Amino acid sequence: MTVAPMKLVFGLLTLVTVGMIIGALFQLAFIRRLEDSYEVPSFRRLQGNQNDGYLQLPKGIPHWDNDKEARILRLGYVKPEVISWSPRIIVLHNFLSMEECDYLRALALPRLHISTVVDTKTGKGIKSGVRTSSGMFLSPEEKKYPMIQAIEKRISVYSQVPVENGELIQVLRYEKSQYYKPHHDYFSDTFNVKRGGQRIATILMYLSDNVEGGETYFPMAGSGECSCGGKMVKGLSVKPNKGDAVLFWSMGLDGESDPNSIHGGCEVLAGEKWSATKWMRQRTTY
Repeated sequence: MTVAPMKLVFGLLTLVTVGMIIGALFQLAFIRRLEDSYEVPSFRRLQGNQNDGYLQLPKGIPHWDNDKEARILRLGYVKPEVISWSPRIIVLHNFLSMEECDYLRALALPRLHISTVVDTKTGKGIKSGVRTSSGMFLSPEEKKYPMIQAIEKRISVYSQVPVENGELIQVLRYEKSQYYKPHHDYFSDTFNVKRGGQRIATILMYLSDNVEGGETYFPMAGSGECSCGGKMVKGLSVKPNKGDAVLFWSMGLDGESDPNSIHGGCEVLAGEKWSATKWMRQRTTY
């Protein structure tokens, strides 16, 4: 190779490297701005704002305005809706703020990789045609961030499962034509049960809007039909709506794993579906 082509190659490599560094710096700056500006919304602003679809606060509870715990739990914002008793499924409307959704996406974007499923023999993640998304797990260090702590506390209170019983939050991105076939979240092997016991509940939080398809589908819930990836099928589905969350239970009231909790992620027809998942166990995870 002559000197001129070598210089051209090195020049292109340098340009690409500099571009990647600049992109990473912009990403870090965006995350830092979100962290620095994070403030649980004031209830005074909430009472006069009807455009966001939030509920008005009941009168006669003025101490909520300065109650940090109430702000962390988004009391007056979150609207629970039970959509099935068997399996137990609750939609928590307005569970996350728009800022919290964007923050989770920003944390995840640089570290996305092809999603895996749990190997029942080794407990490790393996690639599978059952699941075609990309994703990542927040680290134990990121779990200590103020915004993540607020979300973790909110999940714990609404699910009535201690924070320490939860696995690390996983952020997922489903692009066009991607899906997750129906499956159970509870384990069918003893290897995975050793660490924190059986999975008893799951909360799935939607982080993006303007998605066509991508519903969360429960084939054994309800008695009618629903839309799933552009097709009408038997069961019940929940459409992705930014800020909403779906809380469902893999364990029945009898303490046994509930086979009716089978669920899946319908095919995305257009746009990107971003979500964050947290699984909760019987005991403290380690």
